[in-house]
Parts: sequence; structure tokens; C-alpha cells
Amino acid sequence: MSEITIGPGTRVTLHFALKLDNGDVVDSTFEGKPATFEVGDGNLLDGFERAIFGMGSGSKATVLIKPEDGFGQRNPENIQEIPRSEFDPSIEMAEGLMLAFADAQNSEMPGVVAHFDEQTVAVDFNHPLSGRDIHFQVEILDVVPVTTH
Repeated sequence: MSEITIGPGTRVTLHFALKLDNGDVVDSTFEGKPATFEVGDGNLLDGFERAIFGMGSGSKATVLIKPEDGFGQRNPENIQEIPRSEFDPSIEMAEGLMLAFADAQNSEMPGVVAHFDEQTVAVDFNHPLSGRDIHFQVEILDVVPVTTH
């Protein structure tokens, strides 16, 4: 019997780290509990899943994920100008300040203050990692077939 490798119909347990080009770690499970997911369940972006297809238990790799396969390219249309009067006056505006907004489905959506003046606040709704290369470090701990009941 051959070793099971990552692909459709498998459940994967792994440790991972997401790193920027400068080596900064954005997210990591290496110091804690590993992540477990089923291929295709939406817990891992497609580009990250494709990068580990064919790997088996014990595999280790660092894969470069380009923006189009990761968090997407930055979209200038995702920077919205909002009248300053729509914000609570007690908020101390600052560039880089993260604020929570409600989207059309009333789900929370984060936005970052890009710049502001007396009249408007430019809020960036792009994912913070959009437009960036991500170094995806993985250690595959277990790969098993998904069982259906």
C-alpha cells in the first residue's frame, strides 16, 4: 500500500508559518496546536492547498505564494472615502488604525485608515497581505482519507 498524499478527499494535519519577504512571521502554528482541514473545505486558500498537493506525512517545504495565488493583488477600488461625520467623534483617527465595519450581510469587515483630513477618511478594505509574496512554510504531520458517514 502506498503512502497517502495530499489531494482531494484527504484530511491534513500540519504546522505552517506565513512569512513576508523580510522574514517577519505573520501567522504560525509551530509554537502551538497544528491545523487540521479537509482539502477543499475553504479553510486554506486554493493557492496554498495547491502548493502542498502530493506531499505526504513527514514532508517539509517552504513555498513562495505569489499574490494572485494567495491574498490577491491590491485593488485601488477597495479604498473608500467616507465622510468624517460618519465616524464617532471620540475616535482618535490615525493612519494604520484598524476599524470594524458591517458589510451588506451585516458581517464584520475590517478596514484600515489609509489617510484622513477634516472632511474625509480614506479606509482601505484590501486584505492586509494583498499584493505581497508569502513564504508558506509547512510541515505535514498527517494525511488521511476523508471518511463519509
